[in-house]
Amino acid sequence: MQRLYPQLILDALKNVRYPASGKDIVSAGMVEDDIRIDGNKVSFSLIFDRPTDPFIKSLVRAAESAISTYISPEVEIKGNIAVKTRTQAPQPAPKPLAQVKNIIGVSSGKGGVGKSTVASNLAVALAREGYKVGLLDADIFGPSMPKMFGVEDAELYMHEVDGRQLIIPHEKFGVKLLSIGFLVDRNAPVLWRGSMASNALKQLIGEADWGELDYFVIDMPPGTSDIHLTLVQTLGITGVVIVTTPQQVALADARKGIAMFTGEKVNVPILGLVENMAWFTPAKHPDERYYIFGHEGGVALAKELGVKLLAQIPLVADVCEDGDAGTPIALKDSVMGHEFLHLAHEVVDVVDERNRMLPPTAKVDVTKK
Repeated sequence: MQRLYPQLILDALKNVRYPASGKDIVSAGMVEDDIRIDGNKVSFSLIFDRPTDPFIKSLVRAAESAISTYISPEVEIKGNIAVKTRTQAPQPAPKPLAQVKNIIGVSSGKGGVGKSTVASNLAVALAREGYKVGLLDADIFGPSMPKMFGVEDAELYMHEVDGRQLIIPHEKFGVKLLSIGFLVDRNAPVLWRGSMASNALKQLIGEADWGELDYFVIDMPPGTSDIHLTLVQTLGITGVVIVTTPQQVALADARKGIAMFTGEKVNVPILGLVENMAWFTPAKHPDERYYIFGHEGGVALAKELGVKLLAQIPLVADVCEDGDAGTPIALKDSVMGHEFLHLAHEVVDVVDERNRMLPPTAKVDVTKK
């Protein structure tokens, strides 16, 4: 292995680019002048503008890879890169999602009821109807939106807006999309404590360039957790759509979810209930219905709790297949595509009704663009 010296390290690091600016990290002044060499062991510091920069971990890995690739894999570098933050005067944080008119949470009492499928197709259906739509995948421990939108390999970039470096959401099918799945290894579990998950979500909400939106759809984690409290405390949520299946176990958990949102600590309106997988209809026999998970359990729960039944979505294989293929079925002019368009219309109507009941200063005006 060749002799190591500081300039050799800097030359290797010039091959690493910071996504927000496109500059290499040496030219961008992100490598501190503290390169230390002890035999084949190298250590130095990377400087970021703020401790919440979303590219910290990926740049540390890229720096390690650059030294191994352009100098030698024998260089001992892993774990020897320190991360520092520039000293800056604190800036007042702007109100999150200030240009968003309506924030819609999509939640479920338990996993496996198709909550993410409903959230993704609702967002696409709203976009098809001409609304400006954003979608946040807040399901920290099971982010699925990157796959459902066919953007699993997408990378995040940043740009400057009014003096702030903001994450640029991906845009596909007319929907602006961000997911925690863009920041983690999709093949590894997300082993984060509640505070880490909450901070990551706050960053995707408050440090992203969402722009003007008519509807901001949030795919919430299943169950009841501190993530829900973080979202409620961070945002002025217009209301929540609860997704369940007709199965009694799912209905019991949906009831708990509704109780959480309507309780004093959270106090968020329930826009309505979606009964997903309401029945199975074979593709070759569209007039037949088989109630695999129970018969109209969601209908009964909505009536019991006095919430609106927004839709009954049948179990159809195409929904799953299109989601796995990265093309939500709401894009299609098919029976199932129109089911989700109907859901979008119902959500728009109930939001409009809620806004009419608010004081004049709290109302929002949402019109098709």
